[in-house]
Amino acid sequence: MSQSVPNFLLIIADQLRADHLACYGNKDIKTPNLDALAARGWSAERFYVATPICMPNRASLMTGRMPSVHGARHNGVPLPLDSTTFVDVLRQAGWRTALVGKAHLQNITDTPPLYPRPDDPPTKGEARPPLPTNDYGQECGQWWRDRADHSVQLPFYGYEHVDLAIDHGDQVWGDYGRWLQNEHPEIAALSGPENAIPTPDYALSRIGQAWRTRVPEEYSTTAWIGERTRAVLDKYAQEQQPFFIQCSFPDPHHPYTPHGQYWDMYKPEEVSLPDSFHLSPHPLPAHLQLLHQLRDDGKAIKHTPTLFACSEREAREAIALNYGSITHIDAEIGRILDHLERTGQAENTIVMFMSDHGDFMGDHQLLLKGPVHYQSIIRSPFIWFDPKDAKSQGTSTMVCSTIDVAPTVLQRAGQLPYNGIQGRSLLKVIQNEAVDWRIGVLIEEENQRKLFNTPIRTKLRSLVTQQHRLSLYEGGQIGELYDLQADPLEQHNLWNEPDAQTLKTTLLCQLIDTMMAHSETSPLPLAIA
Repeated sequence: MSQSVPNFLLIIADQLRADHLACYGNKDIKTPNLDALAARGWSAERFYVATPICMPNRASLMTGRMPSVHGARHNGVPLPLDSTTFVDVLRQAGWRTALVGKAHLQNITDTPPLYPRPDDPPTKGEARPPLPTNDYGQECGQWWRDRADHSVQLPFYGYEHVDLAIDHGDQVWGDYGRWLQNEHPEIAALSGPENAIPTPDYALSRIGQAWRTRVPEEYSTTAWIGERTRAVLDKYAQEQQPFFIQCSFPDPHHPYTPHGQYWDMYKPEEVSLPDSFHLSPHPLPAHLQLLHQLRDDGKAIKHTPTLFACSEREAREAIALNYGSITHIDAEIGRILDHLERTGQAENTIVMFMSDHGDFMGDHQLLLKGPVHYQSIIRSPFIWFDPKDAKSQGTSTMVCSTIDVAPTVLQRAGQLPYNGIQGRSLLKVIQNEAVDWRIGVLIEEENQRKLFNTPIRTKLRSLVTQQHRLSLYEGGQIGELYDLQADPLEQHNLWNEPDAQTLKTTLLCQLIDTMMAHSETSPLPLAIA
């Protein structure tokens, strides 16, 4: 294959909101390497997730399809192994393919699901055959700990080489955990909150959402992922084959355990709170009022992965620790990009950076993630740098989606998209060419939990247009409508405002039309009837 065929390096951070990068306007954080990449390339100012949940959005990234179509509806439902991914297409067309770090296309725990519940209507069997457990435990951390020979089956969703990191904080398994246990058992023994350096002043430490790890930064998952990515680059440089590498960091996802110097690089009392932390004169939506009331009554559940209303101190700690992890990732990205230069691969390698979703980080006095589609949770960074295309520079405010990455990479690679791919190639947008673009992006969410005192599991759909965000929860009991131009902090919910009812009806019709446009089209028909 000709050397003019591009290589691809896709770098992903976990649970990183767009405005936690300096190149996206943050004045507190230091991200010099990503800033330099953005300055040389193109950035999407309004890049939205298909869903603000790890597993289904990563599955949407891989397939270019919405969760309701590819099948990984929420965490706990793996992406079927027979799914076509854009990495499959590249591998079959001659690209070498590697994944280093977090995948999360299958369950990472064997914790039992939260539904069906005893009071749910009884059923017998499944409409579709259940996925076989043995085939879908490849990322299960407990299996990696208990079974010395456990590994992923290659190719893994199109990846022919995998160095896996499973879970978050300083207790990560997969290939990373096995390496640490086998090569550095004395370092592995330092991990976990029970071995942490005491931090009595940190409120997040008291609820198990942060601890100051004793694992040195050179043994962290971030450093290991950087080292393994450089090793794969060396391998592919020798083979002189085009490649696609996904370099996927499990940080800055909670629990917050930034290593070494990165723990206290940023001081909680010195970071800026989101502007929306200070509440507006408009009343909170009822579902938010409930979360705030639980906090004020001392009943908030703060030790789980789901959202909760936080104190100012908790928000400041989360932001400061989050910044530390991001700056660590940025430093490792710098080493990877320097290595690309040294191996002579930089001039032909397209570099992308993104995250799988955001985090409230104090937005409306919330922490972590959950089914409230504020910009902080649904908007992620997306940077594209193509050294061969001088037109691919600047920024765009077009609404883009996670599902657009697959068709964009395929078009740049000269490969046709497969039937059923639902995203749109961003290449004309990236090249600042006139293009008939979409009205808005669809965002889906479904959970195993019942939240906000609703009688059913939380499920919602959102439409984000150039000007508005409309969100509708199943059952019609909760709705949100914001004018993002007049109210960028999303503090004035127009859902029940008399003057906004015509607008709401128009957007609901657009939501329905967008959902229909994202219905299944695969497989193709075999006959007329």
